[in-house]
Amino acid sequence: MLEAGVDPVAIETFAHYYRLLEHGETGMVPEATIEPVDIESLADVEVPDDVAADAIGRTVAIKLNGGLGTSMGMDRAKSLLCVRRGLSFLDIIARQALHLRQRYDARLPLLLMNSFRTSADTLHALARYEDLAVEGLPLEFLQNKEPKLLTADLTPASWPKDPDLEWCPPGHGDLYTALRGSGLLDRLIEQGYRYVFVSNSDNLGAVPDPRVAGWFAASGAPFAIEAVRRTASDRKGGHFARRRADGRIVLRETAQTLPEDREALADLDRHRFTSTNNLWFDLHAMKAVLDERDGILGLPLIRNVKHLDPADPDSPEVVQIETAMGAAIEVFDGARLIEVGRDRFIPVKTTNDLLVLRSDVYEIGDDFALTQVASGVPYVDLDPGFYRTINEFDKRFPDGEPLLSRSTSLRIRGDWTFGRGVQVVGAVELDGRGAQRVAPGEVLAGSDD
Repeated sequence: MLEAGVDPVAIETFAHYYRLLEHGETGMVPEATIEPVDIESLADVEVPDDVAADAIGRTVAIKLNGGLGTSMGMDRAKSLLCVRRGLSFLDIIARQALHLRQRYDARLPLLLMNSFRTSADTLHALARYEDLAVEGLPLEFLQNKEPKLLTADLTPASWPKDPDLEWCPPGHGDLYTALRGSGLLDRLIEQGYRYVFVSNSDNLGAVPDPRVAGWFAASGAPFAIEAVRRTASDRKGGHFARRRADGRIVLRETAQTLPEDREALADLDRHRFTSTNNLWFDLHAMKAVLDERDGILGLPLIRNVKHLDPADPDSPEVVQIETAMGAAIEVFDGARLIEVGRDRFIPVKTTNDLLVLRSDVYEIGDDFALTQVASGVPYVDLDPGFYRTINEFDKRFPDGEPLLSRSTSLRIRGDWTFGRGVQVVGAVELDGRGAQRVAPGEVLAGSDD
């Protein structure tokens, strides 16, 4: 890591987690140690306009932008993917920030935490926005990297035919280490900023909203996360809970759940809230805790076992040491949760999500924020044999995506290509062998379920 130029604090952080691994730490959070949590709703909070405007004027927006979109067959920054009106995720994020600056006369810097694989493409794409960078601050800082470890003996993995694959990012919990190591944490404080809003670049619902900023500022909390009610699609995902031992809020990820607790994990009535990965923190509080802990926040370990080469199931099994940035909620006394609407949580992890985002379920306004215009968000399940990668997906919608605003679900099995202006109404299932085509303008009507 030293030879690769990794920041010393990141190396110390890696060493901390390596020692935990050596001692058999798994990072598991047993169901018996937690209980459900109740939280307040943003819909019930009053935030005066002047409080909102003041808070957004002291806020910095950070987008996590280290992902390559490999699950969709991409080999460059996922945020470069075209999503609406010829605009990429990055285009929309930049325009959202520029609009908010103008409306609230705020500096509102936009910083991207890039990986060594996304940096060059991202900066090239943003070069067209000449006024995006704020004086005295960079547009990006880099996520750290660490070696993948062989499960057999925890030694660094070697893969001479592609040495890049010997390394992995430390999960988005590296945010705090990277901010401190880059000197940005101190610089932001020196320049008078107080609050940081962090979100994923593939979630266009995550606008640095002044009303949420005002709530956070007024709360006096050191740290907060926006949560949404879990739905059937979140059944396998992480959730918030309260730790019985000390009453602190914890975020339990799927990888931290014991096999015997998977049923409780999936119980939407018991554990009702999941993370949007939209979080807020007070810069002064973050600096104080990091200084107190010599730069190591001490987030719970996530032991992620994968193949060294994700595309080669015969490659050795490795451990990737990861942490989740949302897990920092258990580090801070007085940390808070706030329930927000699903309009602030529109992540795109698969081409199923992309189809919904590109459809008429959402509109983009003059402020470049997404508004859900359909009464509900349809469930989409596309045949992975034909739609998993972006290239195969685009081939099957050559004249645009179908209209889904009146749809409750769309399930496709087989190879179907869509003509222009196809409408999907209700719950529709398509199944067929061989190449099939849906004619332009056709209305696919299913049940009302």
